Amino acid sequence: MAKQVFINLAVTNLQQSMDFYTALGFTNNPQFSDDTAKCMVWCENIFLMIMTHEKISSFATKPIADTNSNLAGIFSLSLESIEEVNTLMTNGLNAGGIEANEMRDYGFMQQRTIEDFDGHTWELFYMDMSKFPNE
Repeated sequence: MAKQVFINLAVTNLQQSMDFYTALGFTNNPQFSDDTAKCMVWCENIFLMIMTHEKISSFATKPIADTNSNLAGIFSLSLESIEEVNTLMTNGLNAGGIEANEMRDYGFMQQRTIEDFDGHTWELFYMDMSKFPNE
């Protein structure tokens, strides 16, 4: 079996969160989804499990963080162009996301930050390694 990454996030409204992540380009895998959790696929080996608080609490060993007021992590999604970054950001904002700060341009990388309804922080970025400083 290939190595895979599963990110598990507690959400307060499963359908609203599924709509938000669909707007960012994730697709739902119904085989691993039910009324308490949705498996959202980014690519062949990267998955996002969005779960109700009750579901994630059934196996979590710590209390669920309030990510609207505390940072629990920053998740980054690499995209193929700045246009794709801007499109997904617009889609996410239209689905109710919040732009946490202004776009940052590092010359070789452009980055935008969006938060979902529960305050989970995502960075959408495009990196052009041909512009990376060689020093």
